[in-house]
Amino acid sequence: MGTLFHAFRLLRPKQWIKNGAIFAAITFNGKLFDLEIFSKVSLGFVVFCALSSAIYIINDVFDIKRDRLHPYKKYRPLVHGDISLHQAWVLAISLILFSLWVGFLINLTFFLLMIIYFVLQLSYSAKLKHIAIIDILILAAGYILRVYGGEFASGLHISVWLLLTTISISLLLAVGKRRSELTLLLSQNVSARVDSTRKSLLRYSERLLDVYASIFATSTFISYALFTFLENETGFKISIGLFMPEFLPSFFQRKWLMVTIAPVVYGLMKYLENVYEKGEGENPERILFSDTALLLTVIVWILLVIGMIYFVGP
Repeated sequence: MGTLFHAFRLLRPKQWIKNGAIFAAITFNGKLFDLEIFSKVSLGFVVFCALSSAIYIINDVFDIKRDRLHPYKKYRPLVHGDISLHQAWVLAISLILFSLWVGFLINLTFFLLMIIYFVLQLSYSAKLKHIAIIDILILAAGYILRVYGGEFASGLHISVWLLLTTISISLLLAVGKRRSELTLLLSQNVSARVDSTRKSLLRYSERLLDVYASIFATSTFISYALFTFLENETGFKISIGLFMPEFLPSFFQRKWLMVTIAPVVYGLMKYLENVYEKGEGENPERILFSDTALLLTVIVWILLVIGMIYFVGP
């Protein structure tokens, strides 16, 4: 039982929440309640969970020596000795074979995207994470490919503004991760650990990462605001003419998705607060589950998006 528990921990299930991005295409295209499409995308979600967990295991294998010097990562199952190296490889290979097989069953384009995702993440674990700037771009690409996974699995397309929003927030999360890693290691007063844990951190300064974060937080807000303004809501609607009479300007009758800008702005501010005041950006999922206000903001945003797209009519 203990081995199974530690094997489950090795999969990093908390990080599966990142794979929720695969539902973006069907949600914003008004097909979230289409059972056939939803089932296919849900299967894609399982595939991403399996393949990303396999990558996490391989990354732990590659970094086992470095992680022993890290204040938090040294307690991971493989690094701590709770799981053997042989068991870790067996689990990783099994997950890879399963995810690629199921991905192929979904459709060919989705399968090819899984191949790209796997090769990119494997390259990151082996080499690219040690190259400054490239490491941030690869981290962001992982989020972007999840969104495209939902598009390929469902056959639906997302707007260019939503894609730009995805790119911007992905880069923001990646920068926040590096910013928190650098802050954590420097706060330990052991600068040598920066080189021994992640070489790319030597190429970053806190000031440079602050500029990056400012750029991508701003672009996230602007891209999302433009997306809500230009998006045509689809899905089944409930007329609310009683609350929005015809004599009011049509602008106010058709742009209800803009209401969701408010929680996005608040969420961005709370995320940056966690990165700069608490130094917790290293694990976005940890921030989400440890900050009640941020978690409630995300839930409110999801409910508002579904409400505006599926239930509020023009």
